[in-house]
Amino acid sequence: MLLTLGAGVLIARIFGRPLAFGLLTGGSVAICGASAALAIAAVLPKRTIREEDVLFTVIGVTALSTVAMVAYPILFKAMGLTDIEIGYLIGATIHDVAQVVGAGYSVSDEAGDIATFTKLLRVAMLPIVLIVVAMCYRNEPGSGIALPWFVVAFMALMLLRNAIDLPEVLLSAVNEASRFFLLTAISALGVKTSMAQMFASGPKGFMMIGVETLLLLAMALAFAHWVLL
Repeated sequence: MLLTLGAGVLIARIFGRPLAFGLLTGGSVAICGASAALAIAAVLPKRTIREEDVLFTVIGVTALSTVAMVAYPILFKAMGLTDIEIGYLIGATIHDVAQVVGAGYSVSDEAGDIATFTKLLRVAMLPIVLIVVAMCYRNEPGSGIALPWFVVAFMALMLLRNAIDLPEVLLSAVNEASRFFLLTAISALGVKTSMAQMFASGPKGFMMIGVETLLLLAMALAFAHWVLL
């Protein structure tokens, strides 16, 4: 994850984009797609990132995650990997949680369980990455390391979920509410965003997210080859 985040910064410099955009795209690819993009954007100083860049990143990682959901199981099967190895690779490389679950269980229940577990480990690292991002701007006027309230709530609920056996009815309701609020946040961002301004910088943004996605895939395959196989 840290390598992907660092690669996002390096690739942003190569493509002539600012540090904040590299942290935004690299973090969203490394952790959990659209959710991570919105969380990282909340930590970045307002002057360093545009709302168009945030929506652009959300669209880019969601599109690539959907493509990966279809393509990766086929690719990994063609490589002759076991269901456990495929589950790890799916969980380690696809951006959004929903696509990870869909891709994993399309292979087998075992692959789906491993993929979901691996993905949740990535999601659990979100607060740490947000602290790293905030530290990058610790000298900015008015900046600080304080996390957004929703990230604090995320950590508290994560601890609660792992400490107490909550009823399935409650978990199902919370999951539906989570999806609703995420869609609402993205929709609100879209209402405030100009498509012309969002794509004004050309294909460089999509190329950045694509390169970061391929790099994450390459690193996961290398780890699987040297450690799992």
